[in-house]
Amino acid sequence: MDASRQLHRLVTGYQVSQAVHVAASLGLSDLLADGPKTAAELAEATGADPGSLTRLMRALVTVGLYVSDGERFANTELGDAFRIDAPRSVAGWARAVGRQHHWQAYASLEHSIRTGENAFEAVHGEPVWAYFAKHPDEQTIFAAAMTDLSRAVADAVVEAYDFGRFGTVVDVGGGRGMLLAAVLSGYPSVNGVLFDQSDVVAGAHELLSAAGVAQRCRVVGGSFFDAVPEGGDAYLLKSVIHDWPDAESVEILRTCRRSMPGHGRLLLVEQLLDESPDPVRTAFSDLTMLVMAGGQERTTDEYRSLLATAGFDLTSTAATGSDVFILEAALAPGRNP
Repeated sequence: MDASRQLHRLVTGYQVSQAVHVAASLGLSDLLADGPKTAAELAEATGADPGSLTRLMRALVTVGLYVSDGERFANTELGDAFRIDAPRSVAGWARAVGRQHHWQAYASLEHSIRTGENAFEAVHGEPVWAYFAKHPDEQTIFAAAMTDLSRAVADAVVEAYDFGRFGTVVDVGGGRGMLLAAVLSGYPSVNGVLFDQSDVVAGAHELLSAAGVAQRCRVVGGSFFDAVPEGGDAYLLKSVIHDWPDAESVEILRTCRRSMPGHGRLLLVEQLLDESPDPVRTAFSDLTMLVMAGGQERTTDEYRSLLATAGFDLTSTAATGSDVFILEAALAPGRNP
């Protein structure tokens, strides 16, 4: 492919992203799970315009999501993996990142690059978390996306680290509990505490019950800027610290520190800029943090420094074979909370 054509694909990549978002929102791959269908059948099932849906499907065939015999459409291997119930599905994430509030913020990426400011707040007049609090439907879509992302790495995290050394694991900012459920399923002797905003953890019972761990998991609502549950042996934070600038990150870590016993361990599950197995994904995740939440992806040394400021010593990092790493930290001796 010559340079001009390659650049054209980069420039128009947003068109593919939005087409894939619409496919996820309509649940097209799910509708095709039991076999090929015509565009008319898909349109009837989704309430879409048949002619326009035909054009969408034709475009998605060219990028490998579906195949067509000229009349009916079917999932490819890629399309089959795009079902909402597929292992490591990204359909929930595709539904979330194509929403208008997300795209409007990303359209102001240049503002963030020129000023260093959070584009979402500049566009919408409030932080993304405040926006979600006022728009519960968007919060629900986002929470489902986070559950999908946790599901994609949960097994890798559980296999890469010995959680069996802890009596109680507190999952701080744990959403609906996907990762904690995997930990408790893998370690029957461990108890859990799921902690997140009250409206988020309200949707956790079904997931925890389905995993068979609800009896070993206490669910608590609150803000990690105020306090987190005491009594844990390990405090697990997956994709929490990357959402926040340094000052707020240190505040969250110090809140955890105040609740931890001397033998406790802090476990951050994050991408690492200097170790990433997928540098493209991590670098663009870093831009997404800048645009959407005002946070950032970090290097190992940057996490070490951040942890030290909050009163922790970074004791180890563990690769999981996925995009995330487990950073273990212990309380630094002689440091006040």
